[in-house]
Amino acid sequence: MSSRVFSLCAVLLLATSAGTVARGGEAEGFVVPEGGFVLDGGDEEAAAAPLTASANALVAAQATAPAPIQPRPMAFEYSDGYRTRLKIHKYASFATIPLFVAQYAVGQKLYDGNASDSTRSAHGALAASTAVLFGVNTVTGVWNLTEGRKDPSHRTKRMIHGFLMLAADAGFVATGMLAPDDEGEGGGDRSTHRTVALTSMGIATVAYLMMLIH
Repeated sequence: MSSRVFSLCAVLLLATSAGTVARGGEAEGFVVPEGGFVLDGGDEEAAAAPLTASANALVAAQATAPAPIQPRPMAFEYSDGYRTRLKIHKYASFATIPLFVAQYAVGQKLYDGNASDSTRSAHGALAASTAVLFGVNTVTGVWNLTEGRKDPSHRTKRMIHGFLMLAADAGFVATGMLAPDDEGEGGGDRSTHRTVALTSMGIATVAYLMMLIH
């Protein structure tokens, strides 16, 4: 009985050893069929590498792509006459503020009723100078405004300046028409004359100063 048990154990041990050897041999002798492939961890990384590189290259290209170029505004060509009139307009306008200050000082003396004959003469001379100044600047300004009406650069500001100056022109014409025959008399006319004159000066000053702001 003992010998039979021993023999059976020996047979089982030999069979187990033979199976282990057979499996080891198959693993060691594993052959990939022609045209087949083996997919393991290394193969997955190798397959994903080109896709990752392409994605990184796309992101880098987008990050370094230049901003879209904005179209440059078209240059507007002005005539030589425009430039000449512009110089006259600018240089003449330098007298605007000093002329207004002097006219206000003389006009205030007339309004208070303590002006001399020389003050009245100065008031008339200043009024004539104002008329000449705004006559020259109105002609040059309207002429240039008409020529440059299609130029989009600062067009709104130029248009507002022109309209305000034309309003001041109308105010100065009304001021002259409302001037009393005798500056020392005529309280109602004198007051209206002064109010319209100061209003016109204020409008012209605003229009003048706005062109100095770029």
